[in-house]
Amino acid sequence: MSKITQVIKRSGAIVPFNPGRISNAIYRAAVSVGGRDKERAEWLTEQVVALLEQHGSQGHIPHIEEIQDIVEGVLIENGHAQVAKEYILYREKRALTRQGSASDTTQHTGNIPWSKIWRALDWAIEHNLHTVEALNARISAGEFGAIVQESEAAYEEEVRQAAKKIAERGAELKMVIISGPSSSGKTTTTTKLEQHLKQTGLKFVPLNVDHYFYNLEMHPQDEFGDYDFETPQALDLELIDDHLQRLMRGEQVSIPFYDFKTSQRSMDQTPMQLQEDEILLIDSLHGLFPKMTSGISDEAKFKVYLEPLLQMRASDGKYIRWADLRLMRRMLRDAAHRAYDPQKTLLHWHYVRASELRYIIPYIGTTDVIINSSMPYEVSLYRPLLLERFAEWEVKYKEDPLRHDAHERALRLHKLLQDVEAVEDDSAVPSDSVLREFIGGSSLEY
Repeated sequence: MSKITQVIKRSGAIVPFNPGRISNAIYRAAVSVGGRDKERAEWLTEQVVALLEQHGSQGHIPHIEEIQDIVEGVLIENGHAQVAKEYILYREKRALTRQGSASDTTQHTGNIPWSKIWRALDWAIEHNLHTVEALNARISAGEFGAIVQESEAAYEEEVRQAAKKIAERGAELKMVIISGPSSSGKTTTTTKLEQHLKQTGLKFVPLNVDHYFYNLEMHPQDEFGDYDFETPQALDLELIDDHLQRLMRGEQVSIPFYDFKTSQRSMDQTPMQLQEDEILLIDSLHGLFPKMTSGISDEAKFKVYLEPLLQMRASDGKYIRWADLRLMRRMLRDAAHRAYDPQKTLLHWHYVRASELRYIIPYIGTTDVIINSSMPYEVSLYRPLLLERFAEWEVKYKEDPLRHDAHERALRLHKLLQDVEAVEDDSAVPSDSVLREFIGGSSLEY
């Protein structure tokens, strides 16, 4: 048993010392560069703990920065320079995020779709949906159905325009990638794009890259038993890229099968081959990550990016965060379709955000088209479904220093939903709406 029992967090809070956090951080860095040796990560952790005990005086409580400095030294001294570099880079990015730096996610602002955001803001102002107060006023005036129609029409037009751009390049394309962060509406949008494109005579063959997940035990796990399967490295990227290159050459490949009930992958399960007039259609969280399609020329790819670019100010004058919208969407979807407690979704969300900021957002600028999948009326539907839960979590995690992220999000969303006019009847929402992917009742087959 370690002599060290406590550690000081950056906030100053003193929490129990858990060597598993060190082991998990080392393994996460190793996974990022292709390593999958958990036993080695645990051995390295033992070296870190030994040095902490050796350097610290009796009763010394180490600071998290002190521990991380020792981790870096142990990695380098044991010949793991690449893992150390990845660990250092991750540590630096987390520091930038905490400082609120404008460059914390991309190192520059070129990845922010400013023109798209301004168009979304113009639309919101034109339709008097640019503030929660304005939304509430229209709902109180009995205009909820009209708001739904206006919002859905705007989204459908964006999908139609994206389909038009794809069709214009149809002769040279061999792959269409629909990407975007969690719960941005990729599944519905992929279906709708395919419907539009079939009318142009283009033929598509879907590839579900989820079947390329590694077995669950290969993913990093934290001290709460939560696995991090949000990173692109959770997928067998080398095998995906190899299969894509072979498919582009007209060869037959054998697609693996991933059983989500057992979290295990079986290799070489489904034969697949592209005909000369067929285009591969990929719906993937990490479709923009370069390593997934590095062997395919840019000319052969068309990349679509989705994000709910809602331009609506809350009562505090700040814009509603897109990630908060997606968190609520995922909570409802996970509860309805995956029997996953929304509380677990909240507690897991920091993994989702960390992965998005590192592996998705930096590549927005590489896309061919961006689709705004927000529905300005959606927050009014979420109030009756989630308000009480956020109030509960705000209290539950207030004094828990290990759940600071969950408390901050619960506090912010509880306040937002308190200010929104509630709508309990969702019958005005079309059965093929992108929101049906999350609130249920969709007429589309997923």
